[in-house]
Amino acid sequence: MLAALTAAERGASVVLLERNQKLGRKLYITGKGRCNVTNHCSVQEVLDHTPRNSRFLYSAMERTPPAWVEDFFQQAGVPLKVERGNRVFPQSDRAADIIDALAHALRRSRVRVLEDRVSRVLTRDGAVSGVAGEHGEYPCSAVVLATGGASYPGTGSTGDGYELARALGHTVTEIRPSLVPLETEGDLCPRMQGLSLKNVVLKVKNRKNKVLFQEQGELLFTHFGLSGPLVLSASAHLRDYERDQYRAVIDLKPALDEEKLDARLVRELTEQANRDLQNVAASLVPRLMIPVVLELAGISPDKKAHDLTRGERRRLLETLKGLTVPIRGPRPIAEAIVTSGGVKTGEIDPKTMESKKVAGLFFAGELIDVDAYTGGFNLQIAWATGRAAGEGALLFLKET
Repeated sequence: MLAALTAAERGASVVLLERNQKLGRKLYITGKGRCNVTNHCSVQEVLDHTPRNSRFLYSAMERTPPAWVEDFFQQAGVPLKVERGNRVFPQSDRAADIIDALAHALRRSRVRVLEDRVSRVLTRDGAVSGVAGEHGEYPCSAVVLATGGASYPGTGSTGDGYELARALGHTVTEIRPSLVPLETEGDLCPRMQGLSLKNVVLKVKNRKNKVLFQEQGELLFTHFGLSGPLVLSASAHLRDYERDQYRAVIDLKPALDEEKLDARLVRELTEQANRDLQNVAASLVPRLMIPVVLELAGISPDKKAHDLTRGERRRLLETLKGLTVPIRGPRPIAEAIVTSGGVKTGEIDPKTMESKKVAGLFFAGELIDVDAYTGGFNLQIAWATGRAAGEGALLFLKET
């Protein structure tokens, strides 16, 4: 939508082909229906939160920083607000307001929106000559492919763009789910299903014990494993489930170092000396966690507090500071917020988003091999690359 709007506002005749009956289906579900439209931060912070091919985005992000996006929607009549983590939302908490603002701008700029699903990009002598859809062919001199990736296929992003790009000779890197819940081994997580933890520190380590991710925040135990904001962010760092082995390590008491936590354990055990450990543990962890934590520490829940040995107390401390769960792999791509992988960035001009293989062909958004963490960064990439592609397409038309 932003690519079409950008080109149309500068005088191009633009047709937007949309396979769904309504525009912006995927925007409706972003930010749990509230639309986390961008992040209130600098360009460098966006790039720092983009673990995959961030350098490719530098030029586009400089021209369309988060501040531009915020100003664009404010000017379009959508008041915004900034929440925790600098996440930017409409004040109304309605994703529909963002979509309506874009749709209104498209109408004002005379962009023709047609319902059709593109099956092929037509070329002649190495340059774009049109597109073929289910309802006919559309001759044109420039095409922007902004189909999204392969996540949430119910919104229309079923991977069509990858096939269109491949058919034109482009390399599409391996497609994987990112910002996705993680499945774990064993029954520890299912036993704590539904339990949400706040202000814990999650580390993810690989086979060599290297910390690939570390952050404080919220996570959720589910019937299949782990979910929640921390886990979604962590998943963006895990790319080789076949050859590596990952494990989640959760610090349940990040505010206390080992010495202070040990002092607290001694105090709790002393004050409740005649109680069972499972009752003492209720002052340390949520109810659902008690049997799991004691089992991992190798302590009988019926054991009296005064009978706990120093070694057992040490194991309990280590469990509280590092509850460890082996990770099996990600949930299916259909459940992922974004797709990792896409059209190889080396085959795209980073300033104009134009293909280096087909003249007049441009790419934008998730279709490109770039992805970021949660917090509005992926939508910021969409706005920046969409606007760059719209400008690039217009410049191409003027030069040909």
